[in-house]
Amino acid sequence: MCSAGMEGVQHGAGVASVPVKETSALPERAKVVALVAAVMLLCNADRVVMSVAVVPFAAQYGWSSSFLGIVQSSFLWGYVFSSMAGGALADRYGGKKVMAGAAALWSLATFLTPWAASQSTIMLLAVRSLFGLAEGVAFPTMSTFLPKWFPTHERATAVGISMAGFHLGNVISFLATPIIMSHIGLAGTFAFFASLGYLWLSVWLLNVESDPLDSATISKSELQLILAGRSGSKVQGSKFPSLREVLSKIEMWAIIVANVVNNWGYFVLLSWMPVYFKTVYNVNLKQAAWFSAIPWAVMALSGYVAGASADFLIKSGFSVVLVRKIMQSIGFIGPGVSLLCLRFAQTPSIAAVLMTSALSLCSFSQAGYFCNVQDIAPKYAGSLHGLTNGIGTVAAIVSTIGTGYFVQWLGSFQAFLTLTAVLYFSATIFYTTYATGEQIFD
Repeated sequence: MCSAGMEGVQHGAGVASVPVKETSALPERAKVVALVAAVMLLCNADRVVMSVAVVPFAAQYGWSSSFLGIVQSSFLWGYVFSSMAGGALADRYGGKKVMAGAAALWSLATFLTPWAASQSTIMLLAVRSLFGLAEGVAFPTMSTFLPKWFPTHERATAVGISMAGFHLGNVISFLATPIIMSHIGLAGTFAFFASLGYLWLSVWLLNVESDPLDSATISKSELQLILAGRSGSKVQGSKFPSLREVLSKIEMWAIIVANVVNNWGYFVLLSWMPVYFKTVYNVNLKQAAWFSAIPWAVMALSGYVAGASADFLIKSGFSVVLVRKIMQSIGFIGPGVSLLCLRFAQTPSIAAVLMTSALSLCSFSQAGYFCNVQDIAPKYAGSLHGLTNGIGTVAAIVSTIGTGYFVQWLGSFQAFLTLTAVLYFSATIFYTTYATGEQIFD
């Protein structure tokens, strides 16, 4: 059963205590989770640089709204393939090597983006696809890597810290990019963020191993604690179910539909928020960045609240499936209502409040469908996460491109936001009707 919140050492994931004491002032796994949080921060920050920079890029090269949507989505063209393979790559070659290779590649693609834009549209789309191909392995690698370093009763905390880093990447990049851009220009801004990736890489390669058993610096007591806490926590399956069998389960389709709609809405907001504030309210780029950053900062906190609430309800006796449905309903109905209300927002401040509401409530999905895969298929959760995320990424590509065409066709963001709200409501009905908390894959 997935624990969606950041639980304490003594009460997480159903483990009451571990009969091993630590003596180290700074455990090795604390360094590990700090570095994972840092790379997840950079992973998201490097995405957001383009979301902000696309405004001056469009002005410089005369991009239309429809082409702007294609540029924004090109990152997802590579992402859709690598997100499915990331977990398998990490299992085979180790999380250290895979995450290092991914960070090196996406940092290179970040550095090359302004140059590619100056060469041709084909070159730009190719570089952004390469960027997505590298970033697509980050989440599945994180999911494979952390369980090796953290005992069951600390794993939710490790995931929570890593995800907090991911969401803070949005905030930092939205706020810092316009400032950096005003001092060192577009090319300098991309080079700056790329250099941070290589700085992280040098620290990672010298301080982390894929498995604590291979670490030369871990204490004996800490190693015993990790091994005692993870023994039996990874369930081995005899044979992965066929794709036909997976797709024949309506309960699996409930998760797939939820993932599709969640990615649809998430990437619309991620890719188009600065453009929305600039176009609709005519705010300058720095102001647009502030209005765009606030919702992501709140999302980092609300995701923890959602997880803690879900865990509390389950511990209080509520069934797993009921809790998943409650969390998912909040995660879809809340954003849907918020997006519909945007048509009545007369000022950018009110729009920012509604965007903040949409994203903060959207984070409740982390305690809904996101954890539901582990409920129904604990043996194959990693692979099925990759499958559903790959399908969801296709939806993100469609929504990111579709927003540009809708805006160019109708001259307004509202029509597409209304369509997104309708999808949120429809997916809520489908998920609450067919989702289950019972294991369906042995």
